[in-house]
Amino acid sequence: MRVDIRVHDIDCTDALRQHLERRLRFALGRFDGRVLRVTARLADVNGPRGGADKRCQLRALLRPAAQVVVDDTDADLYAAIDRATERMGRAVTRAVQRARAMAAPATRRAPDWSAL
Repeated sequence: MRVDIRVHDIDCTDALRQHLERRLRFALGRFDGRVLRVTARLADVNGPRGGADKRCQLRALLRPAAQVVVDDTDADLYAAIDRATERMGRAVTRAVQRARAMAAPATRRAPDWSAL
């Protein structure tokens, strides 16, 4: 899984980068063969005005040809990252389960002739 981090109006420190990568690997580690790339966009929406303005948008590209996008905003960027990665883990789980259900052959039951 490749992780690309893009920032806008935020200083991306090594601690922030390591926190994001650690949380992504924890949330998506079991889907390592399915998740090809995760793009994280970190931004300060309001600039110096303050408030709940730190945004973390995660976009995961899954195999085969699926995409999952999660977005979260909070006053604390670490909290936004934590919630977004948790939501990404649940969303990827649902997407993988859906893909497996679509790929599985339909099971048919044998007719119950004893009722006749």
